[in-house]
Amino acid sequence: MVEFTLVLPVLLLLLLAFGEFGRMLYQYNVLLQASRDADRFVASQAWNSTLGAITLSNTLQTQTKNVAVYGVPANTGTAVVSGLTTGNVVVAAVGTDHVRVTITYTFCPVIGAGNCAGSIPGFFGNQIALGIPLVATTVMRAL
Repeated sequence: MVEFTLVLPVLLLLLLAFGEFGRMLYQYNVLLQASRDADRFVASQAWNSTLGAITLSNTLQTQTKNVAVYGVPANTGTAVVSGLTTGNVVVAAVGTDHVRVTITYTFCPVIGAGNCAGSIPGFFGNQIALGIPLVATTVMRAL
C-alpha cells in the first residue's frame, strides 16, 4: 500500500500529460480543418477571370477570416476554438494563382488556463512556458 501511495502522484501527472497532449492534437486538427475550409472558400472566390489574376478585396479577406474563425462568412456564432479571433488569421496570395490561409493560435493547457502567458519554474535550468504555439497553414490553387 505504501508503494501505491508513492507512485500514485506520478501516475496521475502522467495521465494529465497524456490528456493534455490529446486535447492539443484535437485543437490543432480543428484549426487545420478551419484553415482548409477558409482556403477553399477564398480559392473559389479570389480568381478574377476578367483580369486573369487573384483579387483579394478587403471584403473577401474579412469573409475568409470569418469562415476560419466562425465557419461562416458572416461574423456570427462561436469560434471553432475558444479564444480564436479573426486577428489570428492571415490571408495572402502566393504567386499568381495560389492563396494561403494561416491560423496562429496559442494552446493553453488546463493547468494554466487562467494564465497562459505564465510559466512553470524550472528546477534545473530555464522556466517552461505554458503556452504552446500552433500554426495551421493551407495553400490552394484559385479556381
